[in-house]
Amino acid sequence: ATKIPFSLNQKEALLTFEDEEVAQRLTKMSEHSVSLDNRTANVAVRPVELEKGFQFELHVTVSGKKINVSEIPELPIPKDWMRDKLELNFYRTEQGGGGEIENVTYNRESGTAVITFLKPGASNNFLGCTKYPFCAEGRCFKLSVSPNFDFHLRNFQPYCRVSKKTILLKGIPELEEDEESVQDMIEIHFQKPSNGGGEIEKIKYISKEAAFVCFEE
Repeated sequence: ATKIPFSLNQKEALLTFEDEEVAQRLTKMSEHSVSLDNRTANVAVRPVELEKGFQFELHVTVSGKKINVSEIPELPIPKDWMRDKLELNFYRTEQGGGGEIENVTYNRESGTAVITFLKPGASNNFLGCTKYPFCAEGRCFKLSVSPNFDFHLRNFQPYCRVSKKTILLKGIPELEEDEESVQDMIEIHFQKPSNGGGEIEKIKYISKEAAFVCFEE
């Protein structure tokens, strides 16, 4: 889920209603009279305009020709020789290899490689195989093998949205009660249908310091 931050300043409150129609109805009112501690306060009602963000589709496919190899031991042989040994090792079909290899990209520093086979679907031979034998310089090792994934971003676009179920109250007067008590009074007031409200899902009131609230899509 995408988390979108929203800055809530002092003497402000966020109310999220279960029914978005309630929030929309209250948002159309620029001011609302709220009963707080035996007094009526006129507070501003504003829509919650979220910061600009980005949305996109991430498409992930498993390559049918490539595999990732890691935990390759560092041996006292030239880099090209190691690449040739990896190619020969993963070519061998008698031990479960993928057949003819198109390319081997080997990184000595990280001990990793990407093996690209010539035949589509050759990487399926390694499905479920996490360790693969590798013999070199008179020793045998177990290399880690994992699928190679292709990632594609589609429909990448910016957006700026207004929350449909949440309203922002601004200009709440300073009261002697603590934050929790004031929050309770606000919640009681806006839960009443006679005040234009309804069932509240979440509420957050800040009296002194600003806070960041995350909206989740």
